[in-house]
Amino acid sequence: MNAIQTENLSKKYKNSLYFALDNLSFFVKEGEIYGILGQNGAGKTTLMSILFGSIKPTSGSFRICGMTYENNVPEIRHQIGIVPQEYALYPTLTARENLQYFGSLYKIKPKILNEIIDKSLEKMGLLEVANQKIEYYSGGMKRRINLLAGILHQPKILFLDEPTVGVDVISKNTIIQYLKELNMNGMSILYTSHHLLEAQELCHRVGILSEGKLIEENTPKQLITNTKAHSLEEVFINLTQK
Repeated sequence: MNAIQTENLSKKYKNSLYFALDNLSFFVKEGEIYGILGQNGAGKTTLMSILFGSIKPTSGSFRICGMTYENNVPEIRHQIGIVPQEYALYPTLTARENLQYFGSLYKIKPKILNEIIDKSLEKMGLLEVANQKIEYYSGGMKRRINLLAGILHQPKILFLDEPTVGVDVISKNTIIQYLKELNMNGMSILYTSHHLLEAQELCHRVGILSEGKLIEENTPKQLITNTKAHSLEEVFINLTQK
């Protein structure tokens, strides 16, 4: 069973002349990091929004862990973690208070939750500043807390929308290494990014979106070989300009 499976997924917004997604079919294997790459307006955020249930597709179907949202909303909610591009944090609360709040939404017992929080903060290098308000954190530190808030319940599938945008080099490296560790422990990851060198290093396979269509899909290495390019960035430029 695949972690994510879509079949002819399409989305057309009201009053729009064009489809934001156009007959999109792809799958994410269990334990795979799959990257969705595309220019602004290619359909990446629309795809993510459909898959984690915030908007409905115009046509087509999809399954998460073999389930649909029609009759399995609570079960799917506990199987997925969501890390949006915008910070989903309360600035006047401390990092620890933010994580305690988000963890409580999943009804994690306080003792277990605090153990998870301490371990996670230590992994992210933020344990010493855990009691500092989020409003005083740097962008990179907020990104790290944003990620932790989405995985406290230890989901099987993680949705990441631009997880390292606007962060410093140290924060970016910390986040990438942590994602690799989560994946090694069995978490499937669907990831969007503008950072193609990062995607080349992190992803097992990538799909390139252009105007709502999946125009190419393969491992980064195979895409580079097939197009006789030197990097995934060069592949992306060549394909999307066509």
